[in-house]
Amino acid sequence: MVINKRKKSNAKKRYLIASSNPDSIISEQFRMIQTNIKFSMAEEKSRIFLVTSPSDGEGKSTTAANLAITIAQRNEKVLLIDANLRNPSLHSFFKTQNSDGLTDILNGRISFYDVIIHTEMGRLDLIPSGQISNNPVELLSSQMMNDLLKMALRSYEVVIIDSNAILDVTDTKLLAKQCDGVVLVVQNGKTTFEKATEAKKVLEFAKAKLVGVVINQ
Repeated sequence: MVINKRKKSNAKKRYLIASSNPDSIISEQFRMIQTNIKFSMAEEKSRIFLVTSPSDGEGKSTTAANLAITIAQRNEKVLLIDANLRNPSLHSFFKTQNSDGLTDILNGRISFYDVIIHTEMGRLDLIPSGQISNNPVELLSSQMMNDLLKMALRSYEVVIIDSNAILDVTDTKLLAKQCDGVVLVVQNGKTTFEKATEAKKVLEFAKAKLVGVVINQ
């Protein structure tokens, strides 16, 4: 699936086009992606999806946010989690604070329900990353993270997780194993064939299920 992204003067419109311009061609492409993902995983009843890319700057966070919005627009309750604990961005997309978030839950400082942010997109909720952690690998591979995902499934029909680039750090490999499927985002003209192939191999080695590839132009 190919996504064409055009520059917008307004940051919110640029990043959250599925909300600001739901009738656009790009928004329809996001709807097609989420439909394809659901069909591909329907028999397994999978509900937790990780969005990553080979390297930073390829549009994974934008894709994660818009996929979450399009699913919520279908009247499903969605939780979007910013698990990029090194360079988070989803809080800025939704114009929210990032003082409390995922790291605070995993450190046992705040409860799961106390950090949830209800967005303007109806049935879409957000857990921002929280303060940047100096031990992201330990946090994301912890039993607390596993328990958090189980808790999320009690309240939400779908969980979308934005992560770090798969080839840059160990965090994402560990997180991918805890998810039902992975969406890989690559950028046309930036992502080399070698990088994309390597990312696919890393996911296979981590025993993660690749359910779709998004090509940004």
